[in-house]
Amino acid sequence: MAPPRPSPAARLLREYGWDLLLGSIAAFYAVMVPYTKVEESFNVQAMHDILYHNYHIEKYDHLEFPGVVPRSFIGALIVSVISSPAVFVMHLRHVPKVYGLLAVRIVLGSIILMTLRLLRVQVKRKFGHHAEAFYLILTATQFHLLFYSTRPLPNVLALAFVNLTYYFWFKGNHRRTLQALIVAAVIFRCDMILLLGTIGLALLLSRSISLLEAIKCCVSTAIICIGFTVLVDSILWRRILWPEFEVLWFNSVLNRSSEWGTHSIHWYFTSALPRSMLVAYPLCMVGALLDRRIVPYILPVFSFVVLYSKLPHKELRFIMASIPMLNVSASLAASRIYNNRKKTGWKLLYVLMIGGFLSSLGYSGVTFMASYNNYPGGYALKALHEADSVMKDKIVHIDAFTAMSGVSRFCESEYPWRYSKEEKISIEEYQERNFTYLLNEHRHISGYKCLFAVDGFSRAKIQPRIPPLSLVKEPKVFAHGNTRDPDILSLNWPGCP
Repeated sequence: MAPPRPSPAARLLREYGWDLLLGSIAAFYAVMVPYTKVEESFNVQAMHDILYHNYHIEKYDHLEFPGVVPRSFIGALIVSVISSPAVFVMHLRHVPKVYGLLAVRIVLGSIILMTLRLLRVQVKRKFGHHAEAFYLILTATQFHLLFYSTRPLPNVLALAFVNLTYYFWFKGNHRRTLQALIVAAVIFRCDMILLLGTIGLALLLSRSISLLEAIKCCVSTAIICIGFTVLVDSILWRRILWPEFEVLWFNSVLNRSSEWGTHSIHWYFTSALPRSMLVAYPLCMVGALLDRRIVPYILPVFSFVVLYSKLPHKELRFIMASIPMLNVSASLAASRIYNNRKKTGWKLLYVLMIGGFLSSLGYSGVTFMASYNNYPGGYALKALHEADSVMKDKIVHIDAFTAMSGVSRFCESEYPWRYSKEEKISIEEYQERNFTYLLNEHRHISGYKCLFAVDGFSRAKIQPRIPPLSLVKEPKVFAHGNTRDPDILSLNWPGCP
């Protein structure tokens, strides 16, 4: 007698269950921490302007606040077009614009997760379903990859094409492997040229592709991508422009990125990767020893991180493209340990691995709570909107720190609210200006009353009790009201500590 056929729901769950798990975690992060930081500001403001100002380019934020180096609009344009129907309905229903921010972030996260799904399918085909399962478990218990997957950074936009690179690489389509990396490097992140160099060299040395074929493939794809980005971005920036070339010149030739801080040459290997990969970090090294099939793939990715370590200014997001491939190596180690867990000598490794998974889960929870409290500017503006519902014209000045810690144009409300991000106003000058409210990092400002303060994450503290780790929060953003406005003083404000 033939076994009963599974129901359509059971088949869907079996096919897409892992994707639903990762999608649920990424969506949870996006909903719980909806605001964005300064690193995301260009794409966030670009998405807002494309959705709400459309072809009125003169109103776009980047013309007033261009940033240090220009970035490409192409990623913001793609995400905005996909999310525009949902945002249009929200606009008709007068839903607060912050839900539009959530919409574009969910769309971006869906794109990243679809490329991760393609990579997962190839992991299953090449290494088996146990490797696939552990690959997803490792990704789910890591905080940073899924947290960043909905954040509109150039690194995240490039990550979509890097995931496609790994997918084509495992599949054996080497032309598409190089083409996906070219798109990532030319349009979204010029530093992906390092990954292109290491993977391209590996393909040449393994004779997977000839030198002539590689040159023809790379040059033709690069010309098309350069033409596309120059056309689109020159229109929106109102000057002839290839954004990533200017970024490359600024960071690599002028080496001015170090103005934003530097780290030691080993920082990626001793801090960034251990924090982002957690238990997968030691497992990925074990995986390379236990399964030699992964070595030709992991070595170029490892070399990419080594080369990037030469740049003095370092951030975790710069090497995020290496994590999916390193996770594949870790999943092979976890699979081998799991399959041999009943054998003598492997039991201890299995127990240590389970402990590592639990520790990773706990660390991700603590990191999430720290991130939740790391956007005081966004929470301060939301609290201000909720506290003053009087239909009277009011203008809020947002200082640089507040803007960098959660405030974007998606956070703004319609009439009667108006906003100013005018820079270089001294603390003494505020009392001469006619702002209704100030959102500021200063506790005391002449001519204004401190109405309330919003705490932000300061540091983690080890303590001799359960739980052993606590988060220390301090007042970060202060809301001030103009003392010349009696309507403000008549409202019930909690005051400042």
